[in-house]
Amino acid sequence: MAWGSMGFAFAVLAFFTLPHYRQGESSVAGRTAEDIPLDLNGKAAHLSDLRGKVVVLNYWATWCPPCVEETPSLIELNKRLASRNGVVLGVSLDEDEGAYRKFIQDHGINFLTSRDASKKSAQDYGTVMYPETYIIDRKGKIARKVIGPQDWNSAEMMAYFDALLGQN
Repeated sequence: MAWGSMGFAFAVLAFFTLPHYRQGESSVAGRTAEDIPLDLNGKAAHLSDLRGKVVVLNYWATWCPPCVEETPSLIELNKRLASRNGVVLGVSLDEDEGAYRKFIQDHGINFLTSRDASKKSAQDYGTVMYPETYIIDRKGKIARKVIGPQDWNSAEMMAYFDALLGQN
């Protein structure tokens, strides 16, 4: 009995660590993206202002080591998406605005960023760990949810974005 319980627990743990679980969550695919308020360089905006673009909505924080690890990959992804009507949008959950601004400057962030110290938009999306990313198609529908850090420039992700960016 004890071995059976341990085996079951191991199987559940293994399932949640497999790439297919971390790389996409089908339960949100096809839903309309929440139209969250944004502060883009001191200007009020909304996620819906980016309709018509493929948006990589990434929830992150300066105090999150996997988020910091993922940052260079997001910078490169934004360079690739920019010419094809796509954009990376990082929403920081930092309470400390100074730490947020310093991180943006120190890491040469080239993508749109906004800060949500209240974490309300992350809660609206159901985000429970960081980083967590929602890929939103041109029509404002969630195409994919990615949990945890990602190599956004892997061959698999480049093929995925090529297909998504090729859609109208």
